[in-house]
Amino acid sequence: MITKASNAARSRWMTGMAVGLGAVALAALLGAAMTSTHATTAATNGSPPALAPTAQEGYVARRVADIVAREHYRREPLDDQLSSLILDRYLNTLDGERSYFYASDIAEFDHYRYELDDAIRSGDMSPAFAIFRRYQQRTTERMNYAIGLLAKEPDFNVDESFAFDRSKQPWPVDQAEMDELWRKRVKNDELSLLLAGKKWPGIVQTLRDRYQHVIRRIDQTKPEDVFEAFMNAYVLSLDPHSNYFSPRDSEEYNIQMSLSYEGIGASLQMHDDYVTVVDVIPGGPAAISGKLAPNDRITAIGEGPKGDMVDVIGWRLDDVVQKIRGPGGTQVRLQILPAGAAPGSPQKVLTFTRNRISLDAQAAQANMREVERDGRKIKVGVIKVPSFYQDYDANRAGVKDYRSTTRDVKRLIDKLRGEGMQVLIMDLRGNGGGYLPEAESMVGLFIHRGPVVQLRDTTGHIEVDDDPDPAIFYSGPLIVLVDRLSASASEIFSGALQDYGRAVIVGQETYGKGTVQNAHPLNYSLFGHKPDLGQLNVTIGKYYRVTGGSTQDRGVMPDIALPSLIDIHEVGENTHDRALPWDQIQPADFTAEANLAPVIAELGKMHDVRTRDSADFRYLDADIAAVDAMRAEKTLSLSLKVRQAEQAREDAARLARENAWRVAHGKAPLKSVDQIKHDESAGIILAEASQIAADYATLPAGTPVPAPARAVSGAQRAPGGH
Repeated sequence: MITKASNAARSRWMTGMAVGLGAVALAALLGAAMTSTHATTAATNGSPPALAPTAQEGYVARRVADIVAREHYRREPLDDQLSSLILDRYLNTLDGERSYFYASDIAEFDHYRYELDDAIRSGDMSPAFAIFRRYQQRTTERMNYAIGLLAKEPDFNVDESFAFDRSKQPWPVDQAEMDELWRKRVKNDELSLLLAGKKWPGIVQTLRDRYQHVIRRIDQTKPEDVFEAFMNAYVLSLDPHSNYFSPRDSEEYNIQMSLSYEGIGASLQMHDDYVTVVDVIPGGPAAISGKLAPNDRITAIGEGPKGDMVDVIGWRLDDVVQKIRGPGGTQVRLQILPAGAAPGSPQKVLTFTRNRISLDAQAAQANMREVERDGRKIKVGVIKVPSFYQDYDANRAGVKDYRSTTRDVKRLIDKLRGEGMQVLIMDLRGNGGGYLPEAESMVGLFIHRGPVVQLRDTTGHIEVDDDPDPAIFYSGPLIVLVDRLSASASEIFSGALQDYGRAVIVGQETYGKGTVQNAHPLNYSLFGHKPDLGQLNVTIGKYYRVTGGSTQDRGVMPDIALPSLIDIHEVGENTHDRALPWDQIQPADFTAEANLAPVIAELGKMHDVRTRDSADFRYLDADIAAVDAMRAEKTLSLSLKVRQAEQAREDAARLARENAWRVAHGKAPLKSVDQIKHDESAGIILAEASQIAADYATLPAGTPVPAPARAVSGAQRAPGGH
């Protein structure tokens, strides 16, 4: 998403593929494993809160509607037509697989179809909560029915099938149809555990715990979860990248943008009713103390040196995380049941002083690869950039060494230069975007000067953002590696370097996310009190390459295409039904650094020759074919013999692919699929990108960066930028 804050709040632009976190929150409530890289806020343990909207949520709904009406790029009215889309999206958020609601429920909800627009404008959230309460009821009914089925072991010899993809199917018409659907669903759960080696008593215990966990989590739903899901059904009906974040999810979003937070530095997840330590983050208070270990379970939390210890067994993960997190310099006490200790064993209380934690594992990282050419080693530097981040608060506060992508990349390039790097790969695979100024300044590391991206807002006004630094930091041969998950800021970066003739783009067609979002923190002051009401990111424009074409819907096409396990027909902007269309504007005034067409043609020929009979690419192509075949399946057999035979065939095919690859690389073949430790696919792509980079570094023609080519004259550029 690209985000520009309102004047009343932060002045910042961001890019990235944020999703409607309402759906994510609900998935977590239904028992999905949730992981937090930080730990912390008070919650009240006890009976489930009454699920009813508050006056505050009514206020936020009216405010969201007002902002959307003024700013959203589509300028689409909140009317009966949009109301219908909102209802369908909300129902899909709750029950996308059509396995909880009955057709009669859906028919009953249909009287809201043309009323939700009026409800949002007036701040009446009662329809959203009425629908959710019914969902809560149906979920509890289904889980209790599933638990009841565990009383008897089914006949796994019956030749029947389970249709697991119900997204396009009608809702069940009566209890008999619903029960039959869930009988097969539970039988599939049982069969999956049986195939994994579990015995029947263990299967019963595992599934009973799983289904009871879902009931507990649905009972812990809070009004803000329901409200967030409904608000996202509203704004996501306008386009795929407008989002409403609850106060808690807004905080998590900002942590991911800055790669820092204040806490103790522990990664946590739910295990049964315990919040359990996954690992500790190097450099954080927990790691420095050496007292907190993986698999330790947190049973109670106390604030400060003397605050009461509050029991947190059975709490939601996010409530525990919020209670542990807090301002730097303050203390928090954790009561710990040590790893492996049985419930009721002696516990220990640990005291930590909170501090600012840097999420280094999510920052840019570098390594050096060596590729042989004509008897000599070509040193290929690789910098992996997972996102475009900046510690905005630290920057605004004047902190000298605030964290940012561009600063990290400059440091890593210097490090690689010191190790003798001859060619550089910027690896943006999986990079969904981030902070727009970081993408712009990172482009500036590789070009002399000029515009980087054009932005058109709701009014049609066009701004042009320039390279903020006319100096060039790295002028050597450059490869940018992308895939279908490279989006938004990644597309700005790769598209600009492609247009300037500064880099060869290698990989897969990118995501196609070319819209701009404005960030609106929704806080307000009332008699000195400033409640946190969350944040709205609303799509206000589109961005365009300096050549005038948008990356929206189409993405950036690689100069040299590589195969990928990611299916472009299932992933990407053009798979969303409400995505904005592609278009173009006049090009900006810019001077290309080079014409890389001859270089790309030569590199493409060398790539084709190298991969034409490559064992690596045969392995990759076979893997892709196997994954495509699995994607095409929409049903599963519930016969043990059939599933065992299918699994045996799949395992044999996978082992054959693996061994063909191993033999081609002079490695001993494996005897069992269980001996396969990891998939080679990702490594094959990086290895071939490294080969292309080595080819580039050793091309006999001239300098790594050819002499400047033509100047491109375009539309009148807006003065200054932003």
